[in-house]
Amino acid sequence: MEKRSMSFLKELLKQPSPSGYEQSAAEVWRDYAKNWVDEIMGDYHGNSYATLNPKGEIPVYMSGHIDEIGFMIKAITEKGFLKIAPVGGIDSHVVAGQRVNVSTKNGTVYGVIGRKAIHLLTTEERGKVTQLKDMWIDIGAKDKKAAEKIVEIGDVAVVAVEFKKVRGSIYVSRGFDDRIGSFTVIEALRLLAQEKKTKHRVSAVATVQEEIGLRGAITSSYNVAPKIGFAVDVTFSSDTPGIAKDLFGDVQLGKGPVLARGANINPKLFELLVKTAKKEKIPYQVVAAPRGTGTDANALQLSRGGVATALVSIPNRYMHTPVEMVDLKDVENASLLLAKTITAIKTDEDFIL
Repeated sequence: MEKRSMSFLKELLKQPSPSGYEQSAAEVWRDYAKNWVDEIMGDYHGNSYATLNPKGEIPVYMSGHIDEIGFMIKAITEKGFLKIAPVGGIDSHVVAGQRVNVSTKNGTVYGVIGRKAIHLLTTEERGKVTQLKDMWIDIGAKDKKAAEKIVEIGDVAVVAVEFKKVRGSIYVSRGFDDRIGSFTVIEALRLLAQEKKTKHRVSAVATVQEEIGLRGAITSSYNVAPKIGFAVDVTFSSDTPGIAKDLFGDVQLGKGPVLARGANINPKLFELLVKTAKKEKIPYQVVAAPRGTGTDANALQLSRGGVATALVSIPNRYMHTPVEMVDLKDVENASLLLAKTITAIKTDEDFIL
């Protein structure tokens, strides 16, 4: 991966971006994109748009959502502990004892997620997963009055885990779901800008609030009004113990981006992705998707009168935990496949079924 791309990825992953609070990540994304695109804009919702060839022939859309899961401060106890609610799908199994960064108007505040120590749990309690309502963030405040000088109701927090290399091209970070998708689409746009071969109007979009209902994909697809759209997200890697491949598919880190096939996907666009991957010798994997995928692709396909939609995913281990794992080779290949596929779209090509 190019040095500037890696630097951008590190800075993007550093930003806290729970759903509804994506502004700092969006600022980093837009600042990176402005170097080679023709238009940069935002909207009332918080989506970020980078566009090549604003007067191009076919409007093409690529999205990766830039929000992540996190915690919101719902109440402050008399003793100064912060009671929390989930932003998105928090896995309560892995929450207790995590270090967190709380975003406040005065900067970042460090804290830890607490619960009763295991020694103090009853036998019955030890056999159950502690629910988020029974946990709290401890920022070391002596009481409620002291805590209220530091944080406010509605502030959000994320786990304090950094982007880190494990081995080779395999990395871990919090929030790969799905800032790695927002990274993939802007890298695909950069490749298109370098090649200068596409005749189409191509917009890369960093969508917001996917984790709470695909919300940014809905609003941004209306703004772009594409005929063809690609959503980029992470998907479950099944190369770890205990996962039934006959139910979830055979998906492995390092084996290439994953192409979904099914009701949510335009079959002609799927075939173009496969044809392009084979021609360019880009590794890829296929998974079955018999219904809506639960990604931006779902909202995109149903936008206005319908959009020819495809879903390209990055294999991801340990989704919605503090240490999601991806292989950056898959990310690079996903960006390359998107760029090559968009270049291959002919002006008179018909994706109507």
